[in-house]
Amino acid sequence: MRSISTKYIFSALTFIILASACTGTKEAVYFDNIGNTEISGSYESHEPIIQSNDLLSININSLNPEATELFNVSNPSTSRISNTAATSTVSPVIGYLVDQDGFVQLPFLGKVKAAGSTKKEFQNVIRRELITRKLLIDPIVDVRYLNYKISVLGEVARPSVLTIPNEKITLLEALGLAGDLTIYASRKNVLLIREEDGKKKLTRIDLTSDEIFKSPYYYLRSNDIIYVEPNVTKIQSASPARQWLPVIFSGLTVIVIAVDRLTR
Repeated sequence: MRSISTKYIFSALTFIILASACTGTKEAVYFDNIGNTEISGSYESHEPIIQSNDLLSININSLNPEATELFNVSNPSTSRISNTAATSTVSPVIGYLVDQDGFVQLPFLGKVKAAGSTKKEFQNVIRRELITRKLLIDPIVDVRYLNYKISVLGEVARPSVLTIPNEKITLLEALGLAGDLTIYASRKNVLLIREEDGKKKLTRIDLTSDEIFKSPYYYLRSNDIIYVEPNVTKIQSASPARQWLPVIFSGLTVIVIAVDRLTR
């Protein structure tokens, strides 16, 4: 009977240690409230608004290549961009930097207001100025972001600063590019930091709910920061008490075995 009791004690201790180290399956699942149905009312993609400190590529073409060439000179504004937080060697990117007042300095046009406009609106502003001043006939203007980036931090496989060439990315795509969430990520409390009107706005997102597809934060904007918090299991495992559990368990095991042998 004593031997049986000892086995029960040993089994109970083992169960307690394993249970305290486990992350529940429900905590690691995305969208656990989704059935086999379609999701209606998804949020439409947001058209990015040009802001101060944006780095823009501005390319101008027309029927007169020689005249057009004068408007496409290299701009001295440079920025260094990396694809991952761990990258130490980066290359410069040439473009037009939107200054603190929201203007860019263009050849022959001087300062042109960019901040507050979408790319399409800004393209039309430049095109209208070129035509009004009779600098080019029927010009074609192409504006692109050179520093459209998203930061993904916390409990992901590869914390990164992602450069997005097509200027359109969803929250799920960004997490995928960062290697997905780790098993220790809190899927119900993902923090998104976004700058709007010069102020930082903090939003909590629940990845276990399909409501994310209807959220204005499903599509990310340039300079958004995603922080994935650790779940309770990860936090507890980092506590001093949890770190001592293996030692305590080993000590209790030795005591149980010793008592069992002495009482036989």
